[in-house]
Amino acid sequence: MRRWIAALAVVAMSGATPARACMTEAPLDLHDIRYADVVVVGRITNYRIIPDLEIRRQNALARDPAIRREMANLIGGEPPEPEDDTPGRFMSDYASFRVIVDEVLVGPAAATLEVTWDNSTFAEPESLPAGPFLIALRHAGSRLPPLRGPSATILPNPDPNALAVLQAPCSRPFMFESGSREARTVRRILNRTQSQPAGH
Repeated sequence: MRRWIAALAVVAMSGATPARACMTEAPLDLHDIRYADVVVVGRITNYRIIPDLEIRRQNALARDPAIRREMANLIGGEPPEPEDDTPGRFMSDYASFRVIVDEVLVGPAAATLEVTWDNSTFAEPESLPAGPFLIALRHAGSRLPPLRGPSATILPNPDPNALAVLQAPCSRPFMFESGSREARTVRRILNRTQSQPAGH
């Protein structure tokens, strides 16, 4: 049991890392819109951050003096300090929100959509304005856009029953103010794609 507790603390130290998934931001390619299953224009409500409670429990264990003594006995030396979780966010935290749909551009979409956002670039913001936004979404298990940066940490969809914001690893999310240049460009790309004959 004592060795199990010490091993658990080792896992906690490696897993409880702050919300820094990418060292640099990769360029945004708006043609990645082809990976979207659903594209809508809508307004965001009920935005909230969902904390990973298990990672926080592990982080607390890794800081426990008694467990650190067990680790020292196990590894024959002083264990490293666990990473600080300031400002209290971890990579496995994610955002959840509801989209009230005003316009459907791609795919079938209900009047309201439940969405998760696991920001692969940096931590999700504490709040978002209502919009309206042009938002591209994907189903759990759908293909991701390619990695265009040096490295990335990619976590599985936190809620397989919800749609997720489309986002290439370490790049910006496909969530643009509806009147922005990016939103207008996405519309043009979609119009060209939808006007092409099948097979092209």
